[in-house]
Amino acid sequence: MKLSTVKIAGRVTWGIVEGETFHDVGAAMKATYPDLKQAVAAGFAGVAEAKAGAATHLTSEVEWLAVIPNPDKILCVGLNYEMHRQETGRSVVENPTIFARYANSQTGHLTPIIRPKVSSDLDYEGELAVIISKPGRYISRENALEHVAGYSIYNDGSVRDFQRHTHQFTPGKNFPDTGAFGPWMMTPDELGDLDPLRIQTRLNGEIVQDATFGMMIFDVARIIEYCSSFTRLEAGDVIATGTPGGVGAKRNPPLWMKPGDIVEVEIDKLGILTNPIGQEA
Repeated sequence: MKLSTVKIAGRVTWGIVEGETFHDVGAAMKATYPDLKQAVAAGFAGVAEAKAGAATHLTSEVEWLAVIPNPDKILCVGLNYEMHRQETGRSVVENPTIFARYANSQTGHLTPIIRPKVSSDLDYEGELAVIISKPGRYISRENALEHVAGYSIYNDGSVRDFQRHTHQFTPGKNFPDTGAFGPWMMTPDELGDLDPLRIQTRLNGEIVQDATFGMMIFDVARIIEYCSSFTRLEAGDVIATGTPGGVGAKRNPPLWMKPGDIVEVEIDKLGILTNPIGQEA
């Protein structure tokens, strides 16, 4: 099942995506689940059944929003592919490198990632996103995947000079409209085994990142185990699991995204997240 949050004629709703059809389950179940996060928290109870009576729209008629626009938190993993660790010159570590992104820094599929007026160092980072299904603290690695509601695509757009101001990543990772998230989330039963799936980032059609999830240093279960050791994970929380090597900042010369560019992140079976690059006024 693929689920997304969208805007239709100015109205925010959520629903099921099948091919080129969007089923507006959110309108049909508004009293029960006012947003997709609430549906996630309920384990999607009644959602598949509600699809039959839901109004439909062509996906070309909707405005895509971040899949979960209102997560309690967005946790991001840095340096989670060996090629990326090596290109940054960072040391080998025993635990995942974690930083946070704010919900209001997100944007959706086909909407612009905005280059801020204070920087031209806007970089791409294609990533697998994990959406948490139920609360948990001190979740064991063995039970971690029971806390996954689904997976999506994330482009963790990074303003590199602000990221480098100090050893803390936070400023460069939280400019408005830089974290693209979508187009939808897919439930684990439909996506299947992650390890062989390929993630590829393309800038103006040119491949700039290419890896499989089996290349992750820390897999999804280990990331959930670690994150739940220092914070209580909540239903609807988002974890961006890290980007492969090939980022623009480590190329010679650096490859920055600029207004007019098109960036795509594709994950096998899951789909393609596409965003034009815009400029802050």
